[in-house]
Amino acid sequence: MVKDNQIVITGASGFIARNLRKYLSEKNIKLISISRNDFKQFKNEHKVISKNYNEKNILSKIKNSDALIHLVGIGKQSIKTDYDMINIEFTNNIVNLCKKAKIKKFIYTSGLGVSPNTSLGYFISKYKAERQIINSGLNYTIFRPSYIVGRDDLFTKYLKKQIKKGKIEIPGSGTYSFQPIYINDVVKIILQSVLQAKFRNKIIDLVGPDCITFEQYVKLFSKGTKTIIRKINLEDVYYSAITNSNSDFGVDDLNILIGNFKGNHNKLRKITEMKFQSVLELLKSGRLL
Repeated sequence: MVKDNQIVITGASGFIARNLRKYLSEKNIKLISISRNDFKQFKNEHKVISKNYNEKNILSKIKNSDALIHLVGIGKQSIKTDYDMINIEFTNNIVNLCKKAKIKKFIYTSGLGVSPNTSLGYFISKYKAERQIINSGLNYTIFRPSYIVGRDDLFTKYLKKQIKKGKIEIPGSGTYSFQPIYINDVVKIILQSVLQAKFRNKIIDLVGPDCITFEQYVKLFSKGTKTIIRKINLEDVYYSAITNSNSDFGVDDLNILIGNFKGNHNKLRKITEMKFQSVLELLKSGRLL
């Protein structure tokens, strides 16, 4: 029975985790949700606030849970937090914590475009984290997501903010494309990966059915508003990303955006046996605005 499962979620205050926790709570699944920051608690949920995920404070609470879903990661570096610290070292700590707690299932969100051939710092850190998980001996499912979108994801918030200002700026040509996937589909897939043996020791692209150019996405998202859409020189955007930590785009944000990374949606559809929500249809209906 689904309700007999107990699942641990790290990074509980993040976008994916908030939506996942709500969905699992509605399924009456017991949750142990951990975050550095405070967050709204759902039913059937035990909330753990831990600034450093100290083992002494967490281990006894999560022992013998059915799965751990690791959703902590960073996509932008700073002096205080870099990719090695969070995406590699911290993931390794969580893997070891999982083993000590005798949790046999580990679910991880990596990134679309991660491969042994990458030269991108963000992807290298995610690839190394993947290898730690694969070599751990745990039953794992690694998802490589494209943009996961919903009403409160970071990309949607950014576009809403620009619409309020009356102008959206597109870096470069805007003809680069991506495969966004709807958050409501993502949470269903993650639960499947906990419950179903066919997800055992798999690496799966987490991508939607539609390939959409950045320009197309922005135009559909802002349709019906009086927003001005303007293309800006890519060199200028990169310069801002390199020299200004508060810029709208980080260097690796831009690298990923213009990388035209594509995933295998057919494989995802076959293993999940789901009917996916078209993000194009969501955009046309205005349901993301």
